[in-house]
Amino acid sequence: MSLRLAVTLGDPRGIGPEIVQAVLRDPPLGVDLVVIGPDELVGVYPAAIGVGTLERSGEQGAGSRSTDPRTSSPLPAPCSPETAGRLAGRAVEKAVELAQSGEVDAIITAPAQKSALHLAGYQYPGHTEWLAVLAGNVDVAMMLASETLRVVLVTTHVPLSEVPRLLTTELVVRTGEITRSALRDWFGIGDPRLAVCALNPHAGEGGLFGDEDDTVLAPAAQQLGADGPLPADTVFVRASRGEFDVVLAPYHDVGMTAIKMAAFGSAVNVTLGLPFVRTSPDHGTAFDIAGKGLADPSSMRKAVEMAIELANRRRG
Repeated sequence: MSLRLAVTLGDPRGIGPEIVQAVLRDPPLGVDLVVIGPDELVGVYPAAIGVGTLERSGEQGAGSRSTDPRTSSPLPAPCSPETAGRLAGRAVEKAVELAQSGEVDAIITAPAQKSALHLAGYQYPGHTEWLAVLAGNVDVAMMLASETLRVVLVTTHVPLSEVPRLLTTELVVRTGEITRSALRDWFGIGDPRLAVCALNPHAGEGGLFGDEDDTVLAPAAQQLGADGPLPADTVFVRASRGEFDVVLAPYHDVGMTAIKMAAFGSAVNVTLGLPFVRTSPDHGTAFDIAGKGLADPSSMRKAVEMAIELANRRRG
């Protein structure tokens, strides 16, 4: 029985429709893709679900667009941020509904703008936290994965000034346990090798540059049976050379910078801990290049390929 995947178009003003279209021009064999997004953009696809119109009072007729996204590049939709957020949000909700009911085996989400989602009433820091709520308030973790490096963020979309307060031994251990289970069950790694990235320079240098590495991260690493905390300037290099299967990063940018230096445009965002597979490309909406034929679909294609791989493994 072939896999069925839900693919959301993301923010209609961005590059989401373009990169989804690029994948659909050369779709993976033996897989059914269900496109979810604004009515005007999904109506041309055989398997599609519309979530509402781009047109609203005071907005010019985005719905009059004549381009067929199967054969030509979709243009950015001239709608308000609130409308874009509303439609992107509805698409994610519908995709989760299909996954929870077993109608699809995985979901792949194209990029959406966080501020637009907030305007539309979706008050979450990002997809990761939002999906956790939609799935029933489950514990999740955000992984960025490439062929040579996997990074999991312990804290995600929070101000850097808040990280020391939020970074607890319990949170690091819980994130590590979610990660270990996913590596075993989803990635087929029997005995995952975890490393914990330090928070401070030189892993605190024995308390000289901060004590969080000694008081918070070291006990967590010990409980997890992980290496670390190891300095950020070396741990990702060691992992990319094969010494570790994953690095637990204490805050957003240290982990994101490492993965994007290692595999920008080809890494995949995977939400661990959900009762279904969810992946997405490793980039944002790229409003500045939307509709110009410059968008690189590589990460979206990788996201689809990884969703297929993980869904097949979950099937057993």
